[in-house]
Amino acid sequence: MTAEGQKPASGGGPQAAVSARVLQKERTRAALIASARQLILAGARITMMGAATAVGVSEATAYRHFPDLPSLLREAFTGLWPDTPEELARAGEYADVPERVAQATDFLLRNVLRMQGAVRAMIASTITREEVTFPRPGKQFGLIDLALAPLERPPGAMEPSRLTQLKLDLAVIMSAEALFTLTDLSGLEPQDAIASVVRTARTITEAAVQSPAQAASRPST
Repeated sequence: MTAEGQKPASGGGPQAAVSARVLQKERTRAALIASARQLILAGARITMMGAATAVGVSEATAYRHFPDLPSLLREAFTGLWPDTPEELARAGEYADVPERVAQATDFLLRNVLRMQGAVRAMIASTITREEVTFPRPGKQFGLIDLALAPLERPPGAMEPSRLTQLKLDLAVIMSAEALFTLTDLSGLEPQDAIASVVRTARTITEAAVQSPAQAASRPST
């Protein structure tokens, strides 16, 4: 029999029985992760019960493998997020920065939208439970660093404190929360919401790189 918790077939002695139980637990854990990944890619609403039911185990069994839904989602997200677009991964030039930010924002939010069931579940779980000790994935931070990389190199390097502030400003805008505010509360269609956030991120970046303090150190063209 294969259901977790049932006795293995007789024979082989205690050691074989222990090994069979360990293997069954590993299979159940892997099945729960695979189930969660399927739900993530479908953009479906994700619960521990839903992941458990999909693989034929009880919710209680699922909680024996993962203490909470964020723990399962954290494992399931591994390897699902697509690679950063090649053009964004390149070094880039000073003049490209606003467009790089726009591209990074679009890339982030289209993937958030594609996996929104899991993203919403992760947000809900981690902001309402103090005992969740690990942070949300925070994909925007790596993308912001990549997009703004030309501002860290001479001859157009931005003053460090201003660059830090720009990154903080963009972290507010380049976020699932910003997207869901526009779709859920403002009633925008998802594509219109993404376009609005992209436009805002680009505008903030243009203002930062065109400010008088930055203009003094901007490379001549």
